[in-house]
Amino acid sequence: MRPHGALVIHIEGVTKLYHMGSETVHALRGVALKIHRNEFLAIMGPSGSGKSTLMNMIGCLDTPTAGHYEFNGVSVAEMSDDELAGIRNREIGFVFQTFNLLPRSTSLHNVELPLIYAGVPRHERLDRARGALEAVGLGERMGHKPNELSGGQRQRVAIARALVTRPSIILADEPTGNLDSKTGVEIMNLFEDLYAQGNTIVLVTHEEDIARHARRIVRLRDGLIESDGSA
Repeated sequence: MRPHGALVIHIEGVTKLYHMGSETVHALRGVALKIHRNEFLAIMGPSGSGKSTLMNMIGCLDTPTAGHYEFNGVSVAEMSDDELAGIRNREIGFVFQTFNLLPRSTSLHNVELPLIYAGVPRHERLDRARGALEAVGLGERMGHKPNELSGGQRQRVAIARALVTRPSIILADEPTGNLDSKTGVEIMNLFEDLYAQGNTIVLVTHEEDIARHARRIVRLRDGLIESDGSA
């Protein structure tokens, strides 16, 4: 196992409650989790276990009801909305099951979008977007739109978009969920390569064979961490 780097995610005693009518749902019940740079971690659990809530918490898409969350040593609770948006845009590379690509835009434009939002000059962002697409094996598909690509290629574009900001972590939510098993293995092999190159990857999945690509598996049940160990 590669030595870990600095602490990126530090979650301590995090609880999340949702009020649904007269019912209170305890999505997370005092979760503690540390994730360092150079880790490849999978979060698993059945439906209703809290894994999606935890993923949203890690991704700064939601805030805890109680407890403490630090991202790169800074308390998330003390960040303004603009600071949280900055973290989501620059520090976290999101990869979704449904790809979330702009259908009328080329692969290159889809990948450069986060850099446009970040105010990166055009020449630099195009260079970085081209480099990210080459890193995922799509150097020949930069001018293609999503409907001209296979499912696996579309997910590669989404991964390139996640890489282009050089984020602290890549957060992948069921990244093989819309792919056939052969293409899913190819995408997971790509994640393995990205991990080998020094990227920090957090993967949310309900599939055991997908989770086994990670080096560490955190299993949730009923809003609690049931186990946390090597894959």
